[in-house]
Amino acid sequence: MQRNEQVIAEVFGLYERFGDSDYIGEPVSQIEHMSQAAELAMAEGYDDEVILAAFFHDIGHICGESAENMGGFGVVSHERLGADYLRRAGFSERMARLVEYHVQAKRYLTLKEPGYYERLSEASRRTLEYQGGVMTAEEAEAFEQDPLCEVSLRMRQWDELAKEMHVPVIDLAVLKDKAVRLLAA
Repeated sequence: MQRNEQVIAEVFGLYERFGDSDYIGEPVSQIEHMSQAAELAMAEGYDDEVILAAFFHDIGHICGESAENMGGFGVVSHERLGADYLRRAGFSERMARLVEYHVQAKRYLTLKEPGYYERLSEASRRTLEYQGGVMTAEEAEAFEQDPLCEVSLRMRQWDELAKEMHVPVIDLAVLKDKAVRLLAA
């Protein structure tokens, strides 16, 4: 159990240290964005892995200190850095893949959903270039076959919605409890 408590302290410590920083060109901080994404997942009744994936989806921006920057809009490959960080911490492959897939979902939606690109924030449009751009039809077909495709697309919607100003941050103890239970499972 001590290892799990250490992991929780380390992972949530990142948010305590860096959570108040600007969320790369958006009107909210990192912690406000993560909190809102998790609360949207909770409100829709998703399981704890999905809720925590929504909370952790951009952890790659704050755990990859020496990583390459996307022109002032966060860290290159933050989705992979974050997923790998969570794997090393002992979280499930499903959670790590959901974190990794939130960028794939953006690439997919820019191909498949008319008007999606225009609805993206300026920061999201700028980062799309660094993230591989719009998916090809072949990539989209492969993504649709993945069992995590649907929830990844939902998570992407939460990512887009989680940019509201003046929304109170979730009680992190709630998320820490979920993380402890998942690590213990």
